[in-house]
Amino acid sequence: MAMNPIAKELNEIIRKGNEHVYEMLSEVGKNLFFPKGILSQSAEAKEKAHRFNATIGMATEKGRTMHLASVMAMLTGLKPSEALTYAPSFGIMPLRQTWQEALFEKNPSLKGKDISLPVVSNAITHGLSVVSDMWVDPGDVIILPDKMWGNYNLIFSVRRGAEIVHYDLFDGQGKFNLNAFETRVQAEAENREKIIVILNFPNNPTGYTVNHQEADGIADILTRTAQGGTNVLALTDDAYFGLFYDDNGLKESIFAKLMGRDPRLLAVKLDGATKENFVWGLRVGFITYGGSFDGESRPNYDALERKTAGGVRGSISNAAHLSQEIVLKSLKSEAYAAEKQEKFQIMKDRAQEVKRVLSDPKYEHAWEPYSFNSGYFMCLKLQTVDAEPLRVHLLNKYGVGLISLGKTDLRVAFSCLEKEDTQELFDIVLKGVKDLE
Repeated sequence: MAMNPIAKELNEIIRKGNEHVYEMLSEVGKNLFFPKGILSQSAEAKEKAHRFNATIGMATEKGRTMHLASVMAMLTGLKPSEALTYAPSFGIMPLRQTWQEALFEKNPSLKGKDISLPVVSNAITHGLSVVSDMWVDPGDVIILPDKMWGNYNLIFSVRRGAEIVHYDLFDGQGKFNLNAFETRVQAEAENREKIIVILNFPNNPTGYTVNHQEADGIADILTRTAQGGTNVLALTDDAYFGLFYDDNGLKESIFAKLMGRDPRLLAVKLDGATKENFVWGLRVGFITYGGSFDGESRPNYDALERKTAGGVRGSISNAAHLSQEIVLKSLKSEAYAAEKQEKFQIMKDRAQEVKRVLSDPKYEHAWEPYSFNSGYFMCLKLQTVDAEPLRVHLLNKYGVGLISLGKTDLRVAFSCLEKEDTQELFDIVLKGVKDLE
């Protein structure tokens, strides 16, 4: 199949700005484009068709968005045009701009740097799938820690045929294992023109976020790899961004430390309102690029945004307009900062209570908690029993639901555990361990 002329044009813009970024695109990514067709004709008509506009597949009534009163009765504070109409495949512009502004506020290290305008995805899972289509070919390698979100397998390995390889997340002292990370990166870079690294902090399932020194170490390793001649695509999965409970830990996305360091290093930030703003079912995520380009970065980012929007267009058409408007209005609300701080404090108090409870020596023979300082989760490394039989036993005998991961690990979501119930929960888990010993 011949490549679309628009895709060729976008490729040429990217190639001129940074040949290495072009090289990193998958075959799908090279062929992706945002179609002009009906969408661009409708956009032109919206601007100029002052008499009649009969272009797009929505219904109007007396010049307004047609709707059912029973639907709009449930959506007070929103107009039908804000709630029911299609959004652009890129996402609605005010939300994209507002989220970009927030990225600079939340990541002071981005000051003075150029990043793309975020493209809206149907939350981060869909964003990862779009990124996977754009950047991952069958046989490409994805470097991940041994403690990882299981859905990466479906997104990258099953759907795109990538090879997932691991390194140990923790060293023997409960810190990020920089040596294991560097060894794995070097080993994969030796025989490949491109490597893909996913950095997920706060980590799911352990709830661990690297500190400043560890983050700098990761950035240095990837920069040296790029300087050595290997193209490096660094994906930062920031699903739980902002939920940092350790005063000495990293409070920014590692994306800010990675972007702009070398032409062969492209950082892609995936984040969203999902967990940050406690709106899981609204499914609003963002894809943002940070790279190095010759000359003005804007044309290159624009080309990447158009390819990304083409990926959205070709998968789900667009993320829900209603969800985007709700998130936008919340971000703009005067109460937003105070509301966020209130919920953050609840989560931090829960995490600190888990640490307090688990400091009791009575648990030492049963498990060792993995280091955690952020996010929704923490994990226990069981010492005497296997995780899956314990999970089933706790569920059947005590009515307690936890997640088993592999042979030894048990994940606890303290995000849905009231602070005052923490002691009882871990005492029950200890009972379950003793029952099976």
